[in-house]
Amino acid sequence: MRNSNHLIGFLNFFTFLLSIPILGGGIWLSTRANNTDCLKFLQWPLIVIGVAIMVISLAGFAGACYRNTFLMWVYLFAMFFIIVALIGFIIFAYAVTDKGSGKKVTDRTYSEYFLKDYSGWLKDRVMDDSYWSKISSCIRDSKVCSKMGRTVGGAPEPAETFYLRNLNPLESGCCKPPTECGYVYVNETFWSPGVVTGSNPDCTKWNNDQEQLCYSCDSCKAGVLASLKKSWRKVSVINIIVLIILVIAYVVGCAAFRNNRRIDNDEPYGEARMTKERPSRIHL
Repeated sequence: MRNSNHLIGFLNFFTFLLSIPILGGGIWLSTRANNTDCLKFLQWPLIVIGVAIMVISLAGFAGACYRNTFLMWVYLFAMFFIIVALIGFIIFAYAVTDKGSGKKVTDRTYSEYFLKDYSGWLKDRVMDDSYWSKISSCIRDSKVCSKMGRTVGGAPEPAETFYLRNLNPLESGCCKPPTECGYVYVNETFWSPGVVTGSNPDCTKWNNDQEQLCYSCDSCKAGVLASLKKSWRKVSVINIIVLIILVIAYVVGCAAFRNNRRIDNDEPYGEARMTKERPSRIHL
């Protein structure tokens, strides 16, 4: 009995530790949302799941230490739904970031992003005018474009050097015009009109005003989607690993709890048998 309680206590302490990377992943997404990604509602399910695992694990740990059957039932019952919720979150994260990726451009190291390559609920959410106004304002306030500036000998870096930079999705989609528009590079966020070689509608949306740039471009929306996909996939890898460990811990915990119940049911019979078989003392 004691060994089973120790095992359950250890497993709950272990799941408590597992809640830390889940909670950390949610906080990291929150930081990304505040600084670059700017979709601020996506991290909350992960934060809620992390906090829930932390609280339920403490309940299970207390139940094991004090042999409280009610707390153990609460732990096993709640942990089952938390595992289901985590599975649902992982499936959702992969489903809404399934399609779309950057495309390489000739003579450029960085990729460019096109809204037509994306589809689904997340794209519709980003394309919503009222929502996009908040996202674009967030990107503008994050100064992601102004941070791109580099100088060589006191002057902006030459075009040849800029073309070799590995820009992130937001820098590529929001801070410069698409390559096919034929704009001529002056510096990272200032481009002179050139010969338009494509029919991309973003070509007419680009503006050298540092408060506008390509924040209204479809390429900027695609850059947000690509940035979200990259962030979510990183967190999902951690979540999958944690999920596997949680399922194993849950199965072992169920087995240990069932063993505790069996021992508890056997104890009265065992004690009665020992009392019956114990020889009586002879009083002189």
